[in-house]
Amino acid sequence: MIALITSNPFLKRLSEGGTGMYFILIAFLLSIVFIVLASIKKNKNVRSSNKMIGLAAESSLVALVMGCLASVMGIIELFDMLEAIGETRPDLFAAGIKVSLLTITFGLFSFTVARIGILAYKWSLNSDNAEQ
Repeated sequence: MIALITSNPFLKRLSEGGTGMYFILIAFLLSIVFIVLASIKKNKNVRSSNKMIGLAAESSLVALVMGCLASVMGIIELFDMLEAIGETRPDLFAAGIKVSLLTITFGLFSFTVARIGILAYKWSLNSDNAEQ
């Protein structure tokens, strides 16, 4: 299992970011699932499709907020660690900042990808309505 994590760069970054990264990943995957379900149902059940897009928007926002929260918590943990050690070593400081940047970056990535999916879905609705 450890060899798999160290050989895959995505899994390596995911584990480096801490537990917050897994919650962001869940919210991101939910966003993608909701967008796919909305796309499948858009011609059959408009009400259900709109509900799925709403859920995708909310879960993408949750991913973004979780990224911000995990980032702030990572910085707080960094300062707690530096306070306990009693000295500021550049390597420890850089490692703490890296962890906090990983979570916010993944949250922003998840939000952006989901919003692009929602935009593509809404664009396809407008072009479908124009043809009819």
